[in-house]
This record gives sequence, structure tokens and C-alpha cells, in this order.
Amino acid sequence: MKRLTAADFDPEVLKLFDGYVHGQVSRRDFLSRAGRYAAGGATAATLLAQLSPSFAAPLVAPADARLKTGFADFPSPHGYGTVHGYLAEPAKANGRLPAILVVHENRGLNPHIEDVTRRIALEGYLAYAPDALHPLGGYPGDEDKARELFTKLDQTKTRADFIAAAHALAALPQGTGKIGVVGFCWGGGIANYLATQLPDLAAAVPFYGMQPPAVDVARIRAPLLIHDAGNDERILAGWSAYEAALKAHHVNYQHFVYPGVEHGFNNDTTPRYDEAAAKLAWQRTMAFFKTKLG
Repeated sequence: MKRLTAADFDPEVLKLFDGYVHGQVSRRDFLSRAGRYAAGGATAATLLAQLSPSFAAPLVAPADARLKTGFADFPSPHGYGTVHGYLAEPAKANGRLPAILVVHENRGLNPHIEDVTRRIALEGYLAYAPDALHPLGGYPGDEDKARELFTKLDQTKTRADFIAAAHALAALPQGTGKIGVVGFCWGGGIANYLATQLPDLAAAVPFYGMQPPAVDVARIRAPLLIHDAGNDERILAGWSAYEAALKAHHVNYQHFVYPGVEHGFNNDTTPRYDEAAAKLAWQRTMAFFKTKLG
């Protein structure tokens, strides 16, 4: 069966889906408005199902013998008890390893982000992906329910938990103390945010994430590798102001825009995935972390 890609959908449907994923369009509105673009016996509900993630084929199996994986908890600063997340590391490491904090999209720690965490660990890192939804019971196993839960988070406390996770990751005895962060969508925004908050951060890689306020850019010390999608009007709208602030404060950054691809192009569980752009962005990311973290 042919794998669907963004090219199989009307651009207006993709825009509607992006709005739905990010809470700007309700499910009812998506189904009502997308129906006019359905063809060949498909329905709006079919379009929504086709665009939604499928976690059936992870790139790195959860039981991959090359890795040690499990869940790890660290103290939370806001009475939740713990920051809870997925930790992956090489099964046979020669000495201490640098660490990478992995920040998920706006659905919590789903199977795709666990897979990404394992991919990073295979590159020779301690990789830790916290679940922002842990205070609300954790990722519920359903993307729509996860998205609904996400709106109930106290974002100030959630951001503080990711700062706590970064500090805990830097202090792991099997680590070198050097840490980087990579984030996707909402997590890309958190990667940008952490760069403004952590003076010792060694590297930050936001994938199609919201930019921080220009006033906060003066605090960035970490080098940045920024990946954006050419068709992502929502994120690219903030780029000019961000770039001006980065230049004004002499921040070390690289910015890559991948032409003709959609927001979420790195996520290989949905049709918005673009194989060529994702592979290139991943190669650049791993080379960047190798240079900055060792």
C-alpha cells in the first residue's frame, strides 16, 4: 500500500490540520471545512484519520539490544513529586557520555518521541525525554486526548520542570556534564526557551518551534541549529524578529529552511513527513551535536 505524503492532500487541508493540531481549529470545524476537499469516496473523517500519526513501525525497536532504556524520575520544583521521562543510553559505553534532552510535541511522550530518543542514544548519547503530561497522568495513549490534556498544563510550571530535567541530566554520574537539547513543534519552542534560561547549555536544536521574545535573546549563550519548514507560515512569521535579535546579540546560530515541506516534516509517523528533508536535518543535527558536545 502506498504511503501517503503531504502531496496527497490539498494544501488547504494541511493548513486546517495544522490549525487542528495546534488548537486553533476544533475537531468539528476541521470536519466541516475539510469535507469540501474530500474526493474519491473519502470523507473529512477519512482525511483526519489519514493525517493522524501511526506508531506501528519505530525506526529503533524498544527492545534493541544495543541500548539500555527505561523510565527515570527526577525531583520536580513544583510539588508534582517528580519529572518523569524516558531514558535511553548505549548498552556498552566506553566512559562517560554527553547528554541530550529531547522535548516532545504538544501531545506528550508518545511512542514516536521514545523512538527519537532511542535514535539519539544510538549516536552515543544519554538521551532523556520528559513527559510534560506526567502531572496529569501522563501520555494517555491517544493523540486527541493528549492534545486536550495539554491545554490544561500550567505552562510556567511545565517549563520549570524542563529546566529541572536539564540540570538533573547534567548531573548524571554516567554523563560528562555537557548537555544539549532538541525539540519538535512545542518542544522546539521549549528548546528555544531553554537556550535563554541555561547559560551552560552546550547546544540547542529547535525543529519548527516558536521563537522566544526578542528581549530574552540577550541571555542565549548556547549555539543554535534551527530547522524550519518552507510551508510553515505560522512559525516563519516570527523569524525576522528573532533573527534580528540573534544578530544584535551576536548569538552563534545556523538557520535552515527546507523548501516545500510542512510543519512536522521530521515526524515519520504522519504524511507530513518528508524523507529527504528529515534525513538532511537529522544529519546536520547529529554533526552539530558531535561538534558541540563531543
